[in-house]
Amino acid sequence: MFNLWFGVIFMLAHFTLFLISYRLFGKVGVYAWIGMATVIANIQVVKTVDLQIGTLAIVITLGNTMYGTIYLASDLLNEKYGEADAKKAVWFGFFTLIASTIIMQMALLFNPAEPGLEAQAALQSIFGMLPQIALGSLCAYFVSQFLDVKIYTLLKRLFPARNQLWIRNNGSTIVSQFVDTLIFCTIAFATEYEFDVWMSIFLSTYVIKFLVSVCSTPFLYAARSFTFNKESI
Repeated sequence: MFNLWFGVIFMLAHFTLFLISYRLFGKVGVYAWIGMATVIANIQVVKTVDLQIGTLAIVITLGNTMYGTIYLASDLLNEKYGEADAKKAVWFGFFTLIASTIIMQMALLFNPAEPGLEAQAALQSIFGMLPQIALGSLCAYFVSQFLDVKIYTLLKRLFPARNQLWIRNNGSTIVSQFVDTLIFCTIAFATEYEFDVWMSIFLSTYVIKFLVSVCSTPFLYAARSFTFNKESI
């Protein structure tokens, strides 16, 4: 039960800090958040926790909440600044993910000194991702984020009213995160587990991501209301 309630606080902390980043730094803060989130989400994903919801017990990874804020960030950019800025943010996050992966894989190749053996083992467990997991993460991010931007832009034309923001946000995310989860789970786990286990991982991951997306909607409304005298990037 602790994990469930603390998970709610954990999620709210993510969204609140995102709003603070945007309030303090404007559009630059959103870009910086995306760069940070792509790295942190892939660090958090190595930790799994048990979540008890009534009689249902599931195992989830912690990276889903942070990863969900990336969709929140790109939707905010698309809403307030347009599709071009949202696409730029996707490219920025993709570069950050590739750069951090390359740099940390190279860092692991150094022969550690005797006092650093324990740190080497810890870094290996966090950043020594199996090739298919790293590939799955990169492919899923690239495809789903650009898909999210495209769908959001389409929904802006179909549902342009200010009070229809929730349709644009959740409509784009429900599709793009389904594609994201499908690509990642297929590349990372399809050859590792039986189909029923794979399906369980896929469904639980997608449901958690969708719930995070729904919970982020009020924060997107709040972020949209922020105004700035001058913004540049």
